[in-house]
Amino acid sequence: MIKGLISYIDSIRARDPAPRSRMEILLYPGVWALFFHRIAHWLFNGRMYFFARFVNHFSRWLTAIDIHPGATIGKNFFVDHGFTVIGETSHIGDNVTIYQCVTLGGSNPTNGKGGKRHPTLEDNVIVGSGAQVIGPITVGERARVGANAVVTDDVPEGATMIGLKARSTLVPAETWLREFIPYGTPCDEPCEPTGNIERMEKLEAELADLRAELAAIRNEHSEMAQKCGTDN
Repeated sequence: MIKGLISYIDSIRARDPAPRSRMEILLYPGVWALFFHRIAHWLFNGRMYFFARFVNHFSRWLTAIDIHPGATIGKNFFVDHGFTVIGETSHIGDNVTIYQCVTLGGSNPTNGKGGKRHPTLEDNVIVGSGAQVIGPITVGERARVGANAVVTDDVPEGATMIGLKARSTLVPAETWLREFIPYGTPCDEPCEPTGNIERMEKLEAELADLRAELAAIRNEHSEMAQKCGTDN
């Protein structure tokens, strides 16, 4: 058990440069939220729903992280800071990182039906701060969801999603050769599809040609005006 705790703490330290010691990580709200969730989830699976909810509410009050007792969470899950909501049928794989103010929300809550309503995050996914991942979709392994993105469709393995509604940058995670990207957002790589860049370059070239033609027409008119004035 102690060895497992040390391994978990070291996995957080590998993703977060802020802590100066393992003991400091034990004060993280995300660590405590996961600890209480393990208890609540055990109670939930044992059909002790009231007690599971009680532990959940206490954890939310203490950590500002709301993880439904029914959510399934793998190894080395890390919520960096708080104010995160994870729904009942969410399924989270191993080594997943979520930053503050993220929602793993359900779709169509007004139909009164159960079943899978929340996202599945596969192994090594990173979700940036403020992102909203909604519905029974799957975020593929090693995918990154950028800050404030809204994701309502399946995310391919290794893709990076940005924007409202989120779109793929078409730059696979292997491009950076990095195992971990803070906040799930690359800051030194192109975030637009190559086709958009080519289209912009073409438009800029056309604009330069139009400016040259306009300058030539102005010079021609100026020469004609000067000639007319000389003839007079």
